[in-house]
Amino acid sequence: MTDIALKPIGVVRSARAEPIDDDWDAVAARIELDAAQFAPDATMGLGDFSHIEVIYHFDRVGSGEIHAGARHPRGRADWPKVGIFAQRGKGRPNRIGVCVCRLERVDGLTLHVRGLDAIDRTPVLDIKPVMKGFLPRGEIREPEWAGEIMREYW
Repeated sequence: MTDIALKPIGVVRSARAEPIDDDWDAVAARIELDAAQFAPDATMGLGDFSHIEVIYHFDRVGSGEIHAGARHPRGRADWPKVGIFAQRGKGRPNRIGVCVCRLERVDGLTLHVRGLDAIDRTPVLDIKPVMKGFLPRGEIREPEWAGEIMREYW
């Protein structure tokens, strides 16, 4: 396999500096896009969408925190051990995070969002508008522990 090099398109600005697992809806944040890469028209029409999907890099996760096998989500032994690809923790092999968040407004190259589960200074790799046509079709199935883990997340 070949290596992939990615260049951040912007950075998260948030009052939250630590990756606390819950209450992300309480945090308003901004995504500041890189003016050296983009003109203001790069966000034209984005404000017509209620939500965006943000792809970002867990840049402060150390190599010793990476998981390649199974573990208990959030270290809770009362939840089943599951593989890294059956959970959404930050200790992922490529440290890539994905989050759908509310887009409150667009000011040129600054996006004002709520519910983005990324901390201050997180590098943003890409942004996509959420479109109904790309949402899952049919019923979504998940184990009971997945619902429990999200109870206080938002």
